Amino acid sequence: MASALVNVPKKARRGEIIEVKTLMSHIMETGYRHTATGQLVPRDIITSFSCRYNRAEIFRADLYPAIAANPFITFFTTATESGKFEFEWIGDKGFSETASASITVE
Repeated sequence: MASALVNVPKKARRGEIIEVKTLMSHIMETGYRHTATGQLVPRDIITSFSCRYNRAEIFRADLYPAIAANPFITFFTTATESGKFEFEWIGDKGFSETASASITVE
């Protein structure tokens, strides 16, 4: 079962540049490995990540088989107003996970 960890500052000054960190627990099977009996292990990766800040998309990434297990994604944005960050991970086999975090801008 996948689980997400997100780290967003609880408070920031208006106009301050903040760091947003995310970590998704996922095995990220590339689809290139074989079992001991020679069978191909099916691909199972997260294919996209996006972040919305008060419903406006501020960051998006497409992910590929070369990404390590438990992908850690960090980026910077400007704190413009109090509100909510919404995170979404989408992947193979119908994988979908969401998380959110709030920020107060003074």
